Amino acid sequence: MDPTTRARLVDELRQLLRHGNAHVPLAEACAKLPAHLLNHAVPDLPYTLWQLVEHIRITQWDIVEFCLNPAHVSPSWPAEYWPGPEAPGTAEGLQTTLKQIAHDRDRFLAALDEPAQDLFAPLPQGTGQSLFREAVLIADHTAYHTGQIILVRRLLHNWS
Repeated sequence: MDPTTRARLVDELRQLLRHGNAHVPLAEACAKLPAHLLNHAVPDLPYTLWQLVEHIRITQWDIVEFCLNPAHVSPSWPAEYWPGPEAPGTAEGLQTTLKQIAHDRDRFLAALDEPAQDLFAPLPQGTGQSLFREAVLIADHTAYHTGQIILVRRLLHNWS
């Protein structure tokens, strides 16, 4: 791929991962989220707002580590991808989690920025995954659960 096309593609992925394009970005979906609602259960939903945000963090971290560290061992699915009710969220924990999500995203974007990286080459430690595919997976997974966060906030009468 020529350098100009590659740079444009990476810029599009950066926009998608940082800003969500047509989706509400995670940071916006979590803005002004009252701490007392973090662990509030909504009838017939299996997760709280805290569990959704923390799940996004854990999953994105796993994807980034998989891409950057060939020796990475993923957590056990599904138990280690979701926080349990014994670890409730706090306002401080939410801010820490959101910062970690941004940090891991930026680590991933730095890998995409490396000109020598073939965005479509299969990762040697994978089963066909590429940096491009994993970028789309991060964006898709985050957008899916961000939509759920907005839905839960609406059900809790905390989204306008």
